[in-house]
Amino acid sequence: MAKEQGRKLVAQNKKARHDYHIEDTYEAGLVLQGTEVKSLRQGRASLVDGFVDIDGHEAWLHGVHIPEYSQGTWTNHSARRKRKLLLNREEIDKIERRVNEKGLTVIPLSLYFKDGRAKVEIALAKGKKTWDKRHAIAERTAKRETEVAVGRRMKGMRD
Repeated sequence: MAKEQGRKLVAQNKKARHDYHIEDTYEAGLVLQGTEVKSLRQGRASLVDGFVDIDGHEAWLHGVHIPEYSQGTWTNHSARRKRKLLLNREEIDKIERRVNEKGLTVIPLSLYFKDGRAKVEIALAKGKKTWDKRHAIAERTAKRETEVAVGRRMKGMRD
């Protein structure tokens, strides 16, 4: 069987970019059991309630839901167990320092396979206030209206 190439997206946390200001992103490997990998290969996972905790110079992924493998036996995994993240010592120390200093949180953005290995993209993020979200929506709408008006003008149409 040929080795997998490229990137296959399994799950994405779309709401995270709406609820948080993303400051920095990292790619981390995951320590998984066999049935978790099979479940992920079926494209089943949810990152909605996930977060990363640093405990004893190790990074742990909490709250990510990987459902039980349907054809698994007594060796099946629990759906919401904590999973160890594989990061360099320097990256873990840097993340821990920034979380403690600035009050940031670490959230998962996406879960994917890269060249056959399960990876998770995590981000250092700061929570948005409600008015920040409304401001971002207003900016996006204004930018889109400007692009439409410029496009119409370039085609020779009147406003």
